[in-house]
Amino acid sequence: MDLKFGDIQETALIPLAIKASETSRPNARIRDLKAKEIIDSLGVDVSKYDPFMSHEGVVARTIMYRDQLKALLRQYPDAVCINLGCGFDDKFSQVDNGKLQWFDVDLADQIAVRRKVYQDRDRCVMLEGDALNGEWTKKIPKSDMYIIVMEGVLEYFSKEQVRTCLNMLCDSFPHGFLLAELHCPFMEKNSKHHDAVKYTKASFGWGTKSGKEYLELEPRMTLVSERSYNEEMKKYSIRGKLFAIIGKNINNRLAVYKW
Repeated sequence: MDLKFGDIQETALIPLAIKASETSRPNARIRDLKAKEIIDSLGVDVSKYDPFMSHEGVVARTIMYRDQLKALLRQYPDAVCINLGCGFDDKFSQVDNGKLQWFDVDLADQIAVRRKVYQDRDRCVMLEGDALNGEWTKKIPKSDMYIIVMEGVLEYFSKEQVRTCLNMLCDSFPHGFLLAELHCPFMEKNSKHHDAVKYTKASFGWGTKSGKEYLELEPRMTLVSERSYNEEMKKYSIRGKLFAIIGKNINNRLAVYKW
């Protein structure tokens, strides 16, 4: 694998390191052999990107996104799915039902690095594209339903960038679902205190108290559901249960929108 440490953006290293370490555990709650392969090939210590709370958060969101996608695909088995801002994520292998069409979309430099690790597969294709510019959407086939996944992406956008992205999705696709990771205003102001992000140059963008705030930016959308990662995290540890109480409104959420 021709991949070097500098090839991977630091924010992408966080979920990669966590998925790899969880996969290595005897009772792994999620398994991502590709993440483990990538981390092992780098040959460097990435433990600083894998603190306890971030670890539990990434495991929780992976499970929640997977289960939400599977539920939607039971309703729309022939949907076109787009992982927008995919990084090194491989949701396709978690949810493939043998029928869906999947597109892993990210900026050109990220897709170039991703191609060192992944190959296009039957019904799963990589595509260069920008979440703020809909030109790439012309390459997406027509479908009765589109499901857009944005995990660990919108939390780095400003309010105006979020507006641009939501408008682009509604303009480009006649109808669909958006699975969006949201964070709170507290995190917007405290990137430097995040237990993993503080080791990167990244900073959080616009934070919301409720997913309903997105509807003010794109009224064509409706909010279907919104769930805190605490719901999953509290199942596994005392610290997770405590954080669900102490940090009730601080943890990130999975919001599902429809238009």
